[in-house]
Amino acid sequence: MTLRDTLSAILVVTILGANFVAIKIGLETTPPLLLCALRFALAAIPAVLVIRPPRAPATLVIVFGLALGVGQFGLLFTAIRLGMPAGLSSLLIQVQVPFTVALAWLFLRERPRGLQVLGGVVALLGTATIALGRAGGAPLGPLLLVVAAASAWACANVTAKRIGRVDMLALMVWGSLATAGPLLGLSLIVEGPAALATLAHPDWTAVTSIAFQAYPTTLLAFGLWTRLLTRYPAAAVTPFALLVPVAGILSTHLMLGEPLSPDILAGGSLILAGIALSIRGGRRRAVDPMRVAVDAPPRAVS
Repeated sequence: MTLRDTLSAILVVTILGANFVAIKIGLETTPPLLLCALRFALAAIPAVLVIRPPRAPATLVIVFGLALGVGQFGLLFTAIRLGMPAGLSSLLIQVQVPFTVALAWLFLRERPRGLQVLGGVVALLGTATIALGRAGGAPLGPLLLVVAAASAWACANVTAKRIGRVDMLALMVWGSLATAGPLLGLSLIVEGPAALATLAHPDWTAVTSIAFQAYPTTLLAFGLWTRLLTRYPAAAVTPFALLVPVAGILSTHLMLGEPLSPDILAGGSLILAGIALSIRGGRRRAVDPMRVAVDAPPRAVS
């Protein structure tokens, strides 16, 4: 990855980490599915009036939007509302990294390199180090919902790679439009019409939470993330997501006063080391067959 794209990846994980603070604040006053629907509706409207659809099959755009909106965030918001700690959620959802690499290998024939596999393993060890220090009392049901959310994120990642290089802002806007309606429908079914009563007297903290999730997170961070996935192999990009829990825990420490601990420092160091290995492995240049043909010694004439 280039330095510019590496910095883009770091910006993405910083925003995604801080987003867990916004989620936690928003869920204090708004039901999870409704909060998720409002997030994606705000990301899509009025942008769809001025941004053309991406040059991609509509089916893939809809699948991408549903996997990201209903699958990843619908399940994640519900899990946090049901008692899953936000900090631990930011850790557990990173199992999307091996899920994404495995799906890219199975469906897109992207075989990860040795250093990338090693880097992913080291980074996951760092995630496990932090999780083991914080896993006490985590409820099983919400925990399984976060794992399901991670698998949905992996599906969204692979779908984005299948779509290829398109206007990423357009993909995020129209993907958000595709998921906002289903999320609102699920909210009415699961949470009931009474959930809409929270819109009659909106709280400024909820409005700020939704705006942060819609613009810096959905349009900017996930737009950049999707762009990186279309430019590089999944094994080179997804390890950066393992920095999200580090950014999330630091954000909750600075903004919500949650304490830091030695397991966070140790696990964060392992995550950084794993990402460094993955980046090094991703910088090996592929051999140009034309260059090999030019540089190869002439064959003896028999």
